[in-house]
Formats: sequence, C-alpha cells, structure tokens
Amino acid sequence: MQIECAVCGKHNLDKDTIGINKKLLGRNIVNYYCIDCLADYLGCTTCDLFDKIEECKEEGCKLFS
Repeated sequence: MQIECAVCGKHNLDKDTIGINKKLLGRNIVNYYCIDCLADYLGCTTCDLFDKIEECKEEGCKLFS
C-alpha cells in the first residue's frame, strides 16, 4: 500500500513518517502528511519530529517497530 502526503502529494511515505502521523494525529487517521507538511501543520520543525520519532523508538512504541 502506497501512502502519499495529503498536502503536497509526496509518494511512498516511509514507516517512521506513517508512525509519527498516527502517534500525533491518532491511529485511525485517513490523511497522512510528509515530515515537512506535518511540521507545518503542527507548527513545529522537522527536527522536532525526528527527535520525537527517536524518542518513541527508544520507548518501544509499536508504531515504529
């Protein structure tokens, strides 16, 4: 299944990008965002999102395994 960004249309979002979308927006979301568009949507930086991804991985979050 190929998931694309709802804003810019970027194709083939990776599993970490999909995971952070679900973690921050809810597991049952329909629209996904690439890292750049998600950062814009949330009003944070892409670095903030990458830090959050690493934090979630370290905590053993199943969305990132």
